[in-house]
Amino acid sequence: MGFIKEFKEFATRGNVMDLAVGIIIGSAFGKIVSSLVADIIMPPIGLLVGGIKFTDLKLWLKDAVVDSSGKVIQGAVTLNIGNFIQAVFDFFIIAGAIFIIMKVMNSLNRTKPKEPPAPPVPSMEVQLLSEIRDLLKKK
Repeated sequence: MGFIKEFKEFATRGNVMDLAVGIIIGSAFGKIVSSLVADIIMPPIGLLVGGIKFTDLKLWLKDAVVDSSGKVIQGAVTLNIGNFIQAVFDFFIIAGAIFIIMKVMNSLNRTKPKEPPAPPVPSMEVQLLSEIRDLLKKK
């Protein structure tokens, strides 16, 4: 039972729970950004460049093989450039959002520079001994 107890302690530690929450929120954020790019950003860009739907952009390496009845025997081989372009937009938007979030968090966590602490006040005995030393030096 030592392994299970040790794993339970590990899994319930604050850092692990924070990481789990971060991953869940991050994946949800990724879906939102993907939808933003695919449904909001890319259609106007496609319209501006001539009505292109980016997910339809493909480089055909090999056509599909069909038999005499028109049934596809082997699918076409394509490079899906449009999907790649969309993924690049997703990446830049997510990276920019994370950069802005981290910048805001760092500015909130930044504290005013602390003044150096005052030197500790010596005890009464040390003060008296210092005075005695100074008087002996004068003589």
